[in-house]
Amino acid sequence: MDRLAFPFEVKFADGEPAGVITGYGAVFGNLDSYRDVIVKGAFKDTLREHKKSGTMPAMLLQHGGFGMTADDDMPIGVWTKMEEDDTGLFVEGQLALDTQRGKEAYALLKMKPRPALNGLSIGYAAKAWDVGTKPDEPRRMLKKVDLWEVSLVTFPANPKARVSGVKAADSVKTIRDFEKFLRDEGFSHAAARAIAAGGFKAVSPDAALDDLVEAARRRAAAWSR
Repeated sequence: MDRLAFPFEVKFADGEPAGVITGYGAVFGNLDSYRDVIVKGAFKDTLREHKKSGTMPAMLLQHGGFGMTADDDMPIGVWTKMEEDDTGLFVEGQLALDTQRGKEAYALLKMKPRPALNGLSIGYAAKAWDVGTKPDEPRRMLKKVDLWEVSLVTFPANPKARVSGVKAADSVKTIRDFEKFLRDEGFSHAAARAIAAGGFKAVSPDAALDDLVEAARRRAAAWSR
């Protein structure tokens, strides 16, 4: 089984069960440290087969380690969505927070000022590829792969694919939290202060930050008139 690894960054959002993670398991057209490049469409057949059989590649930690015990290959959650887009292989999943490994992974993802666990890596079998013939060409252009698992890993090999979200229910509690959230979403300091002061209420665990962003944009539009 081949492995290809990607780092990721963590952002926080409300409105979903804690432990939901999203991001990219692979990015197309990007040379990794093994000098392989994944071509758009490489996951098309394997995703179709998983959908047909009602399965999904496993969510593991560190590719299951050395696989010497049953615990090594124990999943830490489930991937609930995988699809190709123009960027790469988009993934969304739920960490198993009632398990020790799931809780540990979640805690490492949420660490500040940066996550301690900062990689995604795919485990796959290469099915079709073109071989580079010149020193400056990729070793392989991977055109078709059989995807087995997507892991959270410590040491990534590819700097492009990144997790875009770790959803929690505890990131916005005060008006200062809300102002910072708005600035992170691209609002100016002045706009963030005005929007928060004009309508902030303590965010409940059920509030969705996507909805807050949309409401903030509407308020910003009204505020700027």
